Amino acid sequence: MNKKRQTLIYICWDLFSAGLGWWLFFNFRKHIVEASKHGYDIPINNDIKLTLGLFILPLFWVGLYTFSGYYHHIFRRSRLREVQNTFNTSVAGVLILFFVLLLDDSVQSYRDYYFSSGFLFLVHFVPTLLGRLTISTRTIRKIQSRKWGYKTILVGNGINANHLYHELQSAKKSEGFFILGYVTGSDEQLTVEGLPNIGNWSDLPRIIGEKQIEDVIICMDDKDHDKVPAIVDLVQNEQVHLKILPDSYGMVLGMIKMNNILGAMLVEADFEVMPQWQKSAKRVFDAVVGILALIIASPLFLLLAIWIKIDSKGPIFYKQQRIGYLGKPFSIYKFRSMRIDAETAGPQLSKENDQRITRIGRSLRKTRLDEIPQFFNVLIGDMSIVGPRPERQFFIDQIVKKAPYYKRLHRIKPGITSWGQVKFGYAENVDQMVDRMKYDILYLENMSLGLDIKIMIYTALIMVQGRGK
Repeated sequence: MNKKRQTLIYICWDLFSAGLGWWLFFNFRKHIVEASKHGYDIPINNDIKLTLGLFILPLFWVGLYTFSGYYHHIFRRSRLREVQNTFNTSVAGVLILFFVLLLDDSVQSYRDYYFSSGFLFLVHFVPTLLGRLTISTRTIRKIQSRKWGYKTILVGNGINANHLYHELQSAKKSEGFFILGYVTGSDEQLTVEGLPNIGNWSDLPRIIGEKQIEDVIICMDDKDHDKVPAIVDLVQNEQVHLKILPDSYGMVLGMIKMNNILGAMLVEADFEVMPQWQKSAKRVFDAVVGILALIIASPLFLLLAIWIKIDSKGPIFYKQQRIGYLGKPFSIYKFRSMRIDAETAGPQLSKENDQRITRIGRSLRKTRLDEIPQFFNVLIGDMSIVGPRPERQFFIDQIVKKAPYYKRLHRIKPGITSWGQVKFGYAENVDQMVDRMKYDILYLENMSLGLDIKIMIYTALIMVQGRGK
């Protein structure tokens, strides 16, 4: 399966159907709506608005589909989902176009607005949906006939794994799993007949990367159910679809949904913390706020740079490797608030009355002004305005020993500020980092732009009052 080619097919059809819809709508508006008002037929005569619309409107629609996340997971859609997605996005798009383009139209009565909007929806929705259903039907048939599929591994080597493998292989219609092998989930020397053993469950991250695995199916026997949470924690930040036999359903509460009622009885672990359109909105929000913050703070940059340089020896900015989205390292930037020899003895957390903090550094940390350069991290996509505080691998290893679920925070981008920073502040030891993490887990389960704005307001109050610590 070629994802780029398939995505391009969808985009090309969406561009064509959007252009066709606009052409039909433009003719309707001229020959029906305006003609009824003026009493005679209105010729188009290569109207510049028609030409511009044929170029601009298809780009608008493809941009809206991209924003909504339509082009993600293009091989895993049902036809019912195609109808739902196309309908919802078409309604949203027509409403936008109504207020941007149609509201100023010269009409005979307000009923013409309803007719125009309804006709625009119809001529856009119908051809778009028909093309998408044709493409999706072709995709589904290729998957069912085993021409296309997803690289898959089984986690388990007992009775359940054997039964599931042979059920999938003997099915008349494939569910798209190209099973490459299994990894052992039991200490017993058992095998899955017909499949090679490609490692142990603890090797999953390495195996997923080396073999470019797309799907992982946990099919442990009942006696090994206690390992399921650890396996889920191990793969939750990998770019795979995780499915679990129903017997393991209760082991991962809050992350599982049914997605198939006709094939093998599998449930899917849902690691998405918010819909794709909300992720896109959060990214746009971050970019806008980041640009505004850097513009407004630009005079302050020069003053702080001079102050830091006069106060102590060393660079103005401090760069350090942190762990971010999906466990990937990145370089974080801050105004330097400590002496240059602050960690000659190894990684250390700051504490109250820390002698390593410079005079200006103490003020910077209380007002959180040392965090301002992180808006550059936001603009390049390493961080968000609001999100869990990124930590160093040295401390993450210690946190995970006490709270293995910490890695769930890597499902989202780290932030300049967070609910944990607002409620708890800076941590002086690993135990305090674990306590602060509880607030960030709470944020993870309740993410929204409204909550982000609330956290930003509280952060601004802390900065103004100098209560950072």
